[in-house]
Amino acid sequence: MNNNQTIEKLKEMRLGAMASLHHQLIKDNRVGSMTADEYLALLTDHEWEHRWNRKIERLTKQAKFRQKASLADVDYTHNRNLDKNMFVRLGMLDFVKKKENIILTGASGVGKSYLAQALGHQACLMGLKTFYFNTARLLKMLKLSKVDGTYLKELKKLSSTDLLILDDFGLQSFDNHAREALMDIIDDRHNQKSTILSSQIPVSAWYDIIGESTIADAILDRIVHSSHRISLKGESLRKGVL
Repeated sequence: MNNNQTIEKLKEMRLGAMASLHHQLIKDNRVGSMTADEYLALLTDHEWEHRWNRKIERLTKQAKFRQKASLADVDYTHNRNLDKNMFVRLGMLDFVKKKENIILTGASGVGKSYLAQALGHQACLMGLKTFYFNTARLLKMLKLSKVDGTYLKELKKLSSTDLLILDDFGLQSFDNHAREALMDIIDDRHNQKSTILSSQIPVSAWYDIIGESTIADAILDRIVHSSHRISLKGESLRKGVL
């Protein structure tokens, strides 16, 4: 058997990690210490782990998080009305399986964005397609996409993502274009995918911020009634760990 040919064939089949490990094991003269089944399993597991890690890297990069957040680094010691048991359960991402939403509210600096992105990072680690957006920037981008004819394409991209994070929701007033785009996003995802919304504005004020009573009613009906709500309190944690 020509090992060089085998390695080249593995590379041609895009099994680069398997080829690399096979080459290293031959070089170290470790092949004979394993049965054929053990050796095949070792090569297969190595290739699978390599591809899984690449998928996680791709999903994380694609999500475009603003912060490098992790569930393991969430600080529960500060008195900010964050129930550890509840948030740990959310971190298991059952809410994504159930197509439920999360609403995070609280003053600036209490950690809303960090918590949302920590859940987003966890979703990527579990192989789920995730997008993070500043709400106002997303709606502005969608407004421009109507001009260049890519609006439906962008909507399809948003509707297909497993977890959509809309940060800083409601900081800017909604014009007609923004209301309609938000309605399209929420309507497409309703009972189909999960959305996390983070806002300094309490939910009770969202109706007036969205404006246009019919659209506001429709949006809130689809978001609020199927959501887990976390209302954070306390002082800003910007100088500490979130």
